[in-house]
Amino acid sequence: MSGDDYTVLQRQQLSENVFRLKIHAPSVAVERRPGQFVLVAVDADYGERIPLTIADADPQAGTIDLVFQKVGLTTSLMAELPVGSHLAAVLGPLGCPTHITPRRHVVCVGGGIGVAPMHPIAKAFHEAGSKVSVIVGARSRELVILEPELRAFADEFILCTDDGSAGRKALVTEPLKEICEREEHPDLVVAIGPPVMMKFCTAVVEPFADIDILVSLNTIMVDGTGMCGGCRVRIGNEIRFVCVDGPEFDGRLVDWDSMLKRLQAYRPIERRKLEDHICRMEAAADAREKTQQ
Repeated sequence: MSGDDYTVLQRQQLSENVFRLKIHAPSVAVERRPGQFVLVAVDADYGERIPLTIADADPQAGTIDLVFQKVGLTTSLMAELPVGSHLAAVLGPLGCPTHITPRRHVVCVGGGIGVAPMHPIAKAFHEAGSKVSVIVGARSRELVILEPELRAFADEFILCTDDGSAGRKALVTEPLKEICEREEHPDLVVAIGPPVMMKFCTAVVEPFADIDILVSLNTIMVDGTGMCGGCRVRIGNEIRFVCVDGPEFDGRLVDWDSMLKRLQAYRPIERRKLEDHICRMEAAADAREKTQQ
């Protein structure tokens, strides 16, 4: 097998609505760096492309791993792809890679599906010789992903669940605050997860002037080249574009309120598209059942 044919080589369900696909994409695998993402199209006849951060890559095997949560139409279609099928397109790698340099102590905070893009960043800092503390948060034990992979290299691993079914019953901000308050502060925090989580991680770090905080933003995105403006965010006093200027920014400079508002823009359309797909799937299942009777 040669060339980028975007074949699904492996499919794994990590939790109820979270899936991992291993995709044959040699040119992407060779060029990808931690923190970068791809735009994925499932169907050549269906126009939507969605941004997904590359959770892992194997340049020798020519593969990339995409971890995603089934929430809308495109991710629902991806979740149904069998091994041997093909994605219509994988555009990338896109975005600015994480600036990996040796740090004294890096705290990597991953919430929910944000654990997937956080994984290669934490691993790269570890390989650069940094001490790495990893904090993972999920609603319950069933929704925790990539725990063995992270424990394999983390100098300190803290698991938090909302319901206390695994690790500490706490939000990720609680252990983050404790680590920041230690006599020897970390010098960098990387937070990736739901926007509200990243906003409150930034608030925790705010009083510590000697701690940098990076957040990885996952905004509405269309073309991935900065031309459409759909991914624009206010960073400090400037308008920036997540697809070309990001996805990582200084958390202290992000206008969280305006970004959270913009993320709601297409929710009604997304919901309607998903409902239409579910109706079509149910109708097809009913038709098959009648044929078999």
